[in-house]
Amino acid sequence: MPGGELVIEPPPAIPQPTGARWQQWLSVLPMLAGTVATAMMFGGREGAGAYTYVVGGIFGLSTLGMLITNWGGASGPRKAELLQARRDYLRYLSGLRRRVRSVITTQREALNHRHPDPQTLWAEAMGRRVWERRPADADFGVVRVGLGPQSLSTPLVAPVIDPTADLEPVTAGALRRFLNTYSVVPDLPISVAIRAFARVVLIDPASGDAGARALVRAMVGQLATFHAPDDLVVAACVAPERRRDWEWLKWLPHALHPSSVDAPGHRRLVGGSLSELDDLLTGVVGRRPRGHGAAAGRGESVLTPHVVLVLDGGDLSASADSTADLAGVTLLDIGAEPPRGLDRATIVLTVDAEGVLFSSTLDDYDHVGRADALSVAEAESLARRLAPLRLAETVREQAPLAVDHDLTELLGIADISSANIRSLWAPRPARTMLRIPIGTDPDGIPVDLDIKEAAQDGMGPHGLIVGATGSGKSELLRTLVLGLAATHSSEALNFVLVDFKGGATFASLERLPHTSAVITNLADALPLVDRMKDAMTGELTRRQELLRRMGPFSSMRDYDRARAAGADLPPLPSLLLVCDEFTEMLTAKPDFIDLFVQIGRIGRSIGVHLLLATQRLEGGRLRGLETNLSYRTALRTFTATSRG
Repeated sequence: MPGGELVIEPPPAIPQPTGARWQQWLSVLPMLAGTVATAMMFGGREGAGAYTYVVGGIFGLSTLGMLITNWGGASGPRKAELLQARRDYLRYLSGLRRRVRSVITTQREALNHRHPDPQTLWAEAMGRRVWERRPADADFGVVRVGLGPQSLSTPLVAPVIDPTADLEPVTAGALRRFLNTYSVVPDLPISVAIRAFARVVLIDPASGDAGARALVRAMVGQLATFHAPDDLVVAACVAPERRRDWEWLKWLPHALHPSSVDAPGHRRLVGGSLSELDDLLTGVVGRRPRGHGAAAGRGESVLTPHVVLVLDGGDLSASADSTADLAGVTLLDIGAEPPRGLDRATIVLTVDAEGVLFSSTLDDYDHVGRADALSVAEAESLARRLAPLRLAETVREQAPLAVDHDLTELLGIADISSANIRSLWAPRPARTMLRIPIGTDPDGIPVDLDIKEAAQDGMGPHGLIVGATGSGKSELLRTLVLGLAATHSSEALNFVLVDFKGGATFASLERLPHTSAVITNLADALPLVDRMKDAMTGELTRRQELLRRMGPFSSMRDYDRARAAGADLPPLPSLLLVCDEFTEMLTAKPDFIDLFVQIGRIGRSIGVHLLLATQRLEGGRLRGLETNLSYRTALRTFTATSRG
């Protein structure tokens, strides 16, 4: 999401006249005197004929014309200056308009990605984003409620203008229209953090609360799609006549009791009264304080899972220790009478007859926009897609893999001898660029390693692998290099492969067109270490100079965007430096850490990725490089400290 502010320059003022009126009169006095003298000369002669008077009149008219021209010409330079200032400011606003529109596009894409349309949740339930929000995440419990206007993510700061200033009217009007048009962006997702409220009242008087139920279905659908059932529980207190509207909840894993079962399976957390729900939720909510305290809004682990309780006409009579009064519980109360006096833990969402959404809190009453909606059929379709999903076990100590998977199988290549290299090396979408499967988890699901930076949904740009002898470290490095080479052309990715102690790890990989260099047995030829350091330092400098000279471009991403847009630029492939047994190299050449730190610091922007591998990692060996190692892979190690 773009940030910061856009400070706008003030429009030009009308330039003041450079001379006074009396100066202009002085400039025309000689002409006036000449005119009077001519008239006296011709008028005083005896026997002056008609011809004489005609000549005198013409001379007088020409003098008068000169007078008018001189009088009006005094404003000529002033008018030209004003027109130039107007053109410059309108050109400035035009450039600023392009910048703001780019910000709006980025802001809209970011918010639509974070809070997608409820109508598309079925697709998200089949993708990688399902249950992506965990209790420690800032967007946990944040749910979209509709589309409406929002302020520009980079606010426009209007110029401070002296009220007595005489502004040029065209540019002043253009500035007003610019601020009115771009300060607020229409039709952006509007969200509510449910953990900030103990009660959300939803009403729709015009349609018997049908619009409010559709909005609640959309909210619950989003919560179930992006939050795991271990972190968020959905329960419902529903009147018998409304039961059919909520039958779809039985498919949601979030609405099932984790341990209690009945004949059909796990008991559904749906009841007709709060008392019945209190019995069902026993053991789910755990021991937590009463009231909507600060802990409930922050989502501490003691309150996990967060409970969302839908109330739709059920029996609300309950004991004094009802679950609805516990911290970490949010009530979605449909059709309830709004409280006369709101508190900070309550928000009222009102849907009118045309689907327009309004919100009421203790501090404000606001027009939100157009309310989201999800039909019963759409909600059931989504719930059925989520029904078979469960969180995998977090730890399976020494769990052997049931099946060995070949790299070609992970890459989806049926027969490597007949593989179409043009298809494999075709340009990849930005999301899958530099992403490669390196194995499978105990459930047989592929495990990907993505060496892109986190801003591009990756794990990189730099990483560390630690594994003792026989743990499969060399096999993992070869798998990673071969997998990337099979799916990326040499114009997109190059390798520099370094093995300090041997050469078996990268044997035969020098024949890949992607491989710029394979450097092995450095332990027997220490001067080569210095040569390699000089070569890598030169490559870093070359890339920085190329980006500066061709653009200038601030990063490799800008360079790639320009090439994709058709700019005549040479290919600049990403570079992956893999260094095996790097701790042994640092023991022999301690100053080599400076090169690693330099790559860690600037490699992200110039497309250089660093992957370090070692058998053991001793404390203090990285010396400032730790913060730049975004991902770390620990294979079998002999000590806990070796895992980094």
